[in-house]
Amino acid sequence: MRIAVPAESDKNETRVAATPETVKKFKNLGAEVVVQSGAGAASGFADADYAAAGAAIADSAAGALDNAEIVLRVRRPSAAEVAGAARGAAVISIADPFGHEKELQELAASGVAAFAMELMPRITRAQVMDVLSSQANIAGYRAVIDAAADYGRAIPMMMTAAGTVPAAKIFVMGVGVAGLQAIATARRLGAIVSATDVRPATKEQVESLGAKFIAVENDEFRQAETAGGYAKEMSPEYRQAQAELVAAHIAKQDIVITTALIPGRPAPRLISAAMARSMRAGSVIIDLAAERGGNCELTRPGETTIDSGVKIVGAVNLAGRLPATASSLYAKNLLAFVETLISKETRSLAIDWEDELVKATALTRDGAVIDPRFAPKA
Repeated sequence: MRIAVPAESDKNETRVAATPETVKKFKNLGAEVVVQSGAGAASGFADADYAAAGAAIADSAAGALDNAEIVLRVRRPSAAEVAGAARGAAVISIADPFGHEKELQELAASGVAAFAMELMPRITRAQVMDVLSSQANIAGYRAVIDAAADYGRAIPMMMTAAGTVPAAKIFVMGVGVAGLQAIATARRLGAIVSATDVRPATKEQVESLGAKFIAVENDEFRQAETAGGYAKEMSPEYRQAQAELVAAHIAKQDIVITTALIPGRPAPRLISAAMARSMRAGSVIIDLAAERGGNCELTRPGETTIDSGVKIVGAVNLAGRLPATASSLYAKNLLAFVETLISKETRSLAIDWEDELVKATALTRDGAVIDPRFAPKA
């Protein structure tokens, strides 16, 4: 069984899908691991590190992919980028399938079985495979660090002989994994932290971290969480009431970090241009939803803009700003999933297509897109 780890083709992607640590564990499973030269360089993993762990080093992507039965990537590859892999090879990545149906059809036509790690069900068995959580954790931490760097003042309160410096006020919008990590990090830095989310269960989580919870707590709010733990899309009436409450709160904040995303949909608009401009000059907005259109009306994905003295950071791939840590966690997510695809008896790829993890994450099989959400419509 051959596992390929090609280098990422996106020049802005610094993460890698395997580390020397996971290579050792794949070897223990009976796999031959081939890593493309330089694949881990941006994450601080040298070719020599992989070789010492037992991996073969290929000079090119084609050399790594040659007859591979499993292909590990961070970002979804194109059909051309899996050419040379074995027919029916499992290609496992963060596939970003929503809105990319054409690319999925092309990938299916190449004959590989593509899996989307971000579609992993949120069940106990799959916790160790949850890439959304592992990467959001890093992004939430990095968002606060970047905000502190962009903010022109100190974060904690400082009492000095020359006078007292007040603590910065940081507001976190969206209390998922990224939001909770942002709250915890901001608190560690000494900020006065508040947070909001439409899911009622988050109130206790926010307060347990020492932050203040901000929300319109009506009946709709109390029923605003799906069985899978995601936020439901709220009614226009609720959004209006919440916007009015938040608008008054944002005007008093120094840093706002937005993290709200709904799978498969554009990012919900949480901060209007007027709300952003109500903040004092020198304030900072870090928008973690920039890749999906942004939670702030003024966000430009991948760019930092200044409007009325307020800095709006369209954060893209924040987890990739800490590539060594993010890669280490992501590689362990992949390892845990791949272990379920390998037969312990034969030490070969043996996908159980009835397994609930496989059913949830499989996108393509035998030349077709099999997830009905992305399959061509009749």
